[in-house]
Amino acid sequence: MDQINSNRIRSFLLWIALVTLAILVFNYMKRGDAARPERTVGISEFLDLVERGEIVEATIDQGRIHSRTKSNEIVRSYSTNTELVYRELEEHDVKFAENPASGKGNWGWILILKLVLPIALLWGFLQWNKKTSGNFDKAQDHRKSQFELIRSKDIKTRFTDVAGVDEAVDEVKDLVTFLKNPSRFTTLGGRAPKGIMLVGPSGTGKTLLARAMAGEAGVAFISASASGFIEMFVGVGAARVRDLFTQARRHAPCIIFIDEIDAIGRKRGGAGFSSGGHNESEQTLNELLVQMDGFSNNAGVIIIAATNRPEILDQALTRAGRFDRQVVLPKPDLVGREAILKVHARGVKLATDVDLSVIARGTPGMTGADLEELLNEAALRAAKADKKSVDHQDVAYAFEKVIMGPERKSSFLTPETKRTIAFHEAGHALVGWFTPGCDPVHMVSIIPRGLALGVTLSLPERDMPLYRRSELLAQIKILLGGRMAENLVFGDVTTGVSNDLERATNLAHHMICDYAMTDEPALGLRTFGAKNRAAFLDSGYGDRDFSETTATLIDGQIVKMIADCNTEVEKLLSEKRELLNALAQVLLERETIYTPEITQILGPRRTL
Repeated sequence: MDQINSNRIRSFLLWIALVTLAILVFNYMKRGDAARPERTVGISEFLDLVERGEIVEATIDQGRIHSRTKSNEIVRSYSTNTELVYRELEEHDVKFAENPASGKGNWGWILILKLVLPIALLWGFLQWNKKTSGNFDKAQDHRKSQFELIRSKDIKTRFTDVAGVDEAVDEVKDLVTFLKNPSRFTTLGGRAPKGIMLVGPSGTGKTLLARAMAGEAGVAFISASASGFIEMFVGVGAARVRDLFTQARRHAPCIIFIDEIDAIGRKRGGAGFSSGGHNESEQTLNELLVQMDGFSNNAGVIIIAATNRPEILDQALTRAGRFDRQVVLPKPDLVGREAILKVHARGVKLATDVDLSVIARGTPGMTGADLEELLNEAALRAAKADKKSVDHQDVAYAFEKVIMGPERKSSFLTPETKRTIAFHEAGHALVGWFTPGCDPVHMVSIIPRGLALGVTLSLPERDMPLYRRSELLAQIKILLGGRMAENLVFGDVTTGVSNDLERATNLAHHMICDYAMTDEPALGLRTFGAKNRAAFLDSGYGDRDFSETTATLIDGQIVKMIADCNTEVEKLLSEKRELLNALAQVLLERETIYTPEITQILGPRRTL
């Protein structure tokens, strides 16, 4: 800011100097004219001087003649016959100018030089000063934090609006007490945590929990995005951090919520940071660390940050004294999903045939945001059909749309393509139906959805925190069922198996490299691939920490595992060939079938 003020002062003095110089030039020209010898003559003597070539230039203004001789003498005269004077001056090649009001001559440049130029310079300076003042104001705006301030009276969210994360709510309740009554903790020498790190997958309610804390405590809520601190201008990020904490102290007690803090809180010196310490992101992070743990008085201000990538955060940010606590918000379990559905169903008119507990059982792995979207889609479908309430059919449609994407009924498929898709999906379903350890098949469809031409959907009967080796092998077998069905029926395979093979390969790789689920003694009981890789390497299998010989063994085990599964799938489909044909035929007729129809065709499902 001091540099900007200094530049403005220097520019202002420069323009003053230019205007002063123009005025001095104008006065000098006037003084130059006044210093020359001057005399007044009659018109006859003036014309005689013109004929002798003494006059070099003249100016005529309504009969008054102002001229200059070769000896730099000023000669004045007067004549009523200006046409005669013009003719004589032109015949003797004398430069002359006339008052602009008379419409003749060429002396306007003198007027511009003496009068207009200083005015133009002054006007230009005023316009420049106005422009630079605007730029300065914009520069000041750039340094202001791009945050949203919500005053306590406008926050309606409470802990009753947060469901599915009861442990996290219990963890932050004491902070609400501190904001309401800080003396309760400070009396015994304690202090409240300066910051809380909310960690969890996207959609689990991190922002909602932070807002509920502000609502319960009755304090202001300042919400900012970490990416909003970074700009193309150097130093803007750090200035915005300072401004954010300055505003927070003015509204204390309050809560600062920084969403996606990994945008500025990545480990310094790693991916996205320069090694010299002059990177804008690094300067912003340094300023945040200073504000949280420096000499600033942040009494009554609690900082809450949210991220779904805690492993890439700088250790200086997560140490004690800055973000003291880490509160985990996992994906909700069965009880949590039902509680979340009840919260979001408050504003939805549900029919009597809608059972939220059934929906909760059928939505494992869904977050609170997913469940909210499911009920919203169901409400929109019911509204389009002019229904008075949301019934089970609307919820089922919304569930399939959220899980698998909308149907693409406009896609044109030839009969041969539909037949291939039907046997492919029937192969997935049949393997999942008769292979122990597989989740129950809920639906099979040959209607294109999203990027898929067909879908086989299996839903677990319960939440699965752990998977056995046999259950993971069962998943690989299901993935291989579509390709094997195509090969058995048509004697050929299509490109539709690419995603199945990719998922099967990844699953086999994780089983061998991450879980040591292999019978190869040479690989031992260990993991393969460094897990503490840099952020830009978090795709794929990580850094290699094993030899080429071990890599060959791993590749061989992956090939063997998939090949063994494929052999079992081939045997199963060959034995159940009649059921495979029957299931595919029903799919060609109905396009989509559910568990009751599948049970009617295939019989009881094998579970052991």
